[in-house]
Amino acid sequence: MAPLRSFDAFAKPIDGIRERTISGGLITLLASLTAAALFLSQLIVYLQVQTRHSMHLAESVPSALFDQSPSARLLSGHKIPLRVHVTFPHLPCNSLDYAHDGNSHSEGKFQHYHRAPYEFKKRIPTIEEYKTSLSPSLPTNPQSERQQGCTLIGTIQIPRVGGSLSVTVSPTAWRRATSLLSFGVDLLDGQPEPDPFHGKLPNVTHHIHSLTFGPPFPPGIDPLRHAQHVMDNGSGVALANVAVKLVPTTYISQNPFSSEIETYQASVARHIVQPETLAAQRSTLLPGLMVTYDFTPLAVRHRERREGFLVFLSSLVGIVGGVFVTVGLVTGCLVNSAQAVAKKMD
Repeated sequence: MAPLRSFDAFAKPIDGIRERTISGGLITLLASLTAAALFLSQLIVYLQVQTRHSMHLAESVPSALFDQSPSARLLSGHKIPLRVHVTFPHLPCNSLDYAHDGNSHSEGKFQHYHRAPYEFKKRIPTIEEYKTSLSPSLPTNPQSERQQGCTLIGTIQIPRVGGSLSVTVSPTAWRRATSLLSFGVDLLDGQPEPDPFHGKLPNVTHHIHSLTFGPPFPPGIDPLRHAQHVMDNGSGVALANVAVKLVPTTYISQNPFSSEIETYQASVARHIVQPETLAAQRSTLLPGLMVTYDFTPLAVRHRERREGFLVFLSSLVGIVGGVFVTVGLVTGCLVNSAQAVAKKMD
């Protein structure tokens, strides 16, 4: 074992010739505090999760659209969920209609292409939904007034191609309201249902609680969450046009036990189309909400990652060793300089 002593790079001084001073203690304390602060900063950097973004062309997928053949069922995995939760506080459920790509519920076509459990349901809004849909104004008697409103909620499966979703006044309710207002004639005269609009046009003010495409995107938010469209033009009639651009997104978490999430980020543009514009363009769209969506050809990949432990360990060793080596060099220079000056003065 004796030959190993010649390889010892850390020679130990003899206790009898070592000298401890107050200034040396202060310098050591300062070096320790500096090393501790740098260690904490490096630990914070190590614990932070970094997200790297990359773009690439989106994968082309076949879509069966509304084909119900056995071969089309094989493509059901290429559909994504569309979740809708919207409240119309002034529109009763029997006067509300909805459609996907022109297939309306009132005509029975919507039910043909979208079956349970992927369907929409109409119901009377809860008190909380009714209050939220009227914000910032508050109802005087929400328990009874909410009976005149309607909430549409549910999920359907849509193919990965552009399309549209509309939630509007039903054609029957619209014809009845315009006939009463223009000619004073009730087209449903003799029916037990009274006029829900009391001789006026229907107010299609609505509140979008949420409207999402695909699974939730953890770092992002729903741009249509709590979107309010107030029709304050006097008549309450207008069309809220919402254009959505969907960006295919792959989210990879830094958690090794979680799987990749294939979802979509949404870029939204909204505007209100007034009835005069609809009439001038001879549009067949009814007042309410119209959502058009399309998919971009570019996809985004979000990957979360953290620095490797070996990188953190090497940085830690460099910080601790570097601080004390630097302090030792500076201290040695100061001591040698002081001794040299003292010798010249002598």
